[in-house]
Amino acid sequence: MPTTQITVNAEWDPEAKVWVATSDDVPGLITEAETVEALAEKLSTMIPELLEANGTLASDAIREVPINLIAHREQLISF
Repeated sequence: MPTTQITVNAEWDPEAKVWVATSDDVPGLITEAETVEALAEKLSTMIPELLEANGTLASDAIREVPINLIAHREQLISF
């Protein structure tokens, strides 16, 4: 089992206009979505699947793991 909390980092890609998420706690995790909310929804499905595929989670195990989704976006404002 990974750490007691999974940290997912999301960066805004201004060219693609999507949030791109990765995590050192979940090998193979990389996904994108147009909103942070949509990203969180995708992660709730992808993370258990990847943990199982990586052999970190038994297929019949019922687990709850807190996810810390950290979103970062830089932009310039004109005034």
